[in-house]
Amino acid sequence: MTQTIPRTEIRTIRRALSNSRKDLITGAFAFRPVPPLAATHPLVRKMPRAVRPYAPWLPQAAIGALAFYLMAVAGETESVGVALLSGVPLLLALYRPIGAWWLSFAASLVWGLGIADTYGGSMWPWPTTLFASHIAVMVIVATQNRPRVAGRMLLLTAGFGFACELGINARPTNAFSMVATSCVIVGAVVARRSLRETKEQVAVQQSATYEERSRRTLLEERATIARELHDVVAHHMSVIAIQAEAAPYRVANPPEELATSFATIRENAVAALTELRRVLGVVRAEDPDAYADADPEAPQPTLATLDTLFAGVRAAGLTVEHVITGAVRPLPSGVELSAYRIVQEALSNALRHAPGSTARVEIAYVLGGLGLRIVNGPPTQPVRPSPGMGHGLLGMRERVAMLNGEMTAGVMEEDGGYEVAVFIPAATIPDADASTPDPATPPQRGPAPGTGTMKP
Repeated sequence: MTQTIPRTEIRTIRRALSNSRKDLITGAFAFRPVPPLAATHPLVRKMPRAVRPYAPWLPQAAIGALAFYLMAVAGETESVGVALLSGVPLLLALYRPIGAWWLSFAASLVWGLGIADTYGGSMWPWPTTLFASHIAVMVIVATQNRPRVAGRMLLLTAGFGFACELGINARPTNAFSMVATSCVIVGAVVARRSLRETKEQVAVQQSATYEERSRRTLLEERATIARELHDVVAHHMSVIAIQAEAAPYRVANPPEELATSFATIRENAVAALTELRRVLGVVRAEDPDAYADADPEAPQPTLATLDTLFAGVRAAGLTVEHVITGAVRPLPSGVELSAYRIVQEALSNALRHAPGSTARVEIAYVLGGLGLRIVNGPPTQPVRPSPGMGHGLLGMRERVAMLNGEMTAGVMEEDGGYEVAVFIPAATIPDADASTPDPATPPQRGPAPGTGTMKP
C-alpha cells in the first residue's frame, strides 16, 4: 500500500502534465479561426435583410473593433508599446487563439517584469488595456476549447498574479482584480458553452430515443398484425383442408386422379398451417404475455361488430355517430379486420386526446374498395397526459400500406378537430367466408379519399 500511493500520484501528475502539453503547447499556433455565426442564429435572424448576408461575421468584426479601440486608448493614455501588447494578441486570436493567449501572457510578463517601470503607468502588472485584452483572449479560447483549457489558462494567470503579490515589485498590484474578473467572465462563458453542449447532447439522445421507440412500436404493431392475420388465414386454410378431404366422398366412384389431387391439396393446406403456426410461435415468443388475456378461440372482429365497439366507446364518454354509405357487401377478412382496427385506434385516440368531443365514423362501400373517415371535434375537457406510446398512427399506416391503400391524417383547420381518411382497395367476394385475394394479383385501385370528405 505504501508503494501504490506514490505511484498513483506520479501517474496522475504525469497525466496532468501530458494533458497540459497537448492543450496549451502542442499545436498552439495551429490555424483555428473563429467560426462565423450560423444562419439560424437568433442574432442573424434579427438583422435587417440587407445586412443579413454579412451578419455571420459579427464576432470577427467585434473582436477587430475591440482590438483597435484598445490600441487607440493605450496609445493616448499609456504608450505605443502597451498599444501593441494589447492589440496584437487580440487580433491574432481571430485565427490562432491558443497562440494568441501565449502571446498575451508573454506580454503580461514582459510588461510586468521588464518595461513597466520604464514607461510607468497607474496599473501593474497589467495596464488597463492589457487587462481587458488578456481577458478577451481567454474568452475567445474558452469558446473554442474544452473547459480544462480555460482552467489551465486561469491557473497560469493566477500564478503570475500571485507571484507579483509576493513582492517582486513594491508597487500595488491589480492581480486580485485580474484573477477575480477573469474567473467570473471566463467561468460564465465556459458554463454557458457547457450548458449548450449538454442541451445538444440531450436533444440528440431524445431524438435517438424517439426513433428507437418508434421503431419498437412499429415492430410491435407488425407483430400484432401478424397474429391477427394468422387467425384469418388459418381459418381459410382449415376450410380448404376440410373441403379437400370431404370432396371425394361427395361424388360416387370419383376418378383416382381426382382423389389424388384433393389429397395433395389437403396435404399442402396442412403443411401451410404448420408453417403458419411455426412463424406465429416465433412472433409470440418475443412477447408471450402481450395477449395473455385474449381468447385464442375467439373470432377476429369485422365491420359487422362495430356496434359493440361503439357501445364501449360511448360508455367511456365519447359521443359517436355512425354513417354507412353505398351497398354493404362482404369484403376479404383481412380488409374487414384492418378496417375495424383502424376505426378502433382512431376512436381510442379521440378518447385520449379530445375528451368530451364528438366523433363521426363514415364507412363508404365504393367501387373497388372501402373508404373510411373518422372525424372528432376539439376537446371540451382538460386533456390529461396519455400514458400510451403515442404511435397509434404508425399502426394505422402500417395496416393501410399492407393492403396497398392510402391514408391521410391531420388537424382540421375549420374547428381544430382531427380527421383520419383511409381508402383500402378490395375486390368484392361472394361471401364473408371466402378466401382472401391471390397476393400475386394486384388489387384494383379505387379513387383516393379527398381532403375532408370521402369520394363517392
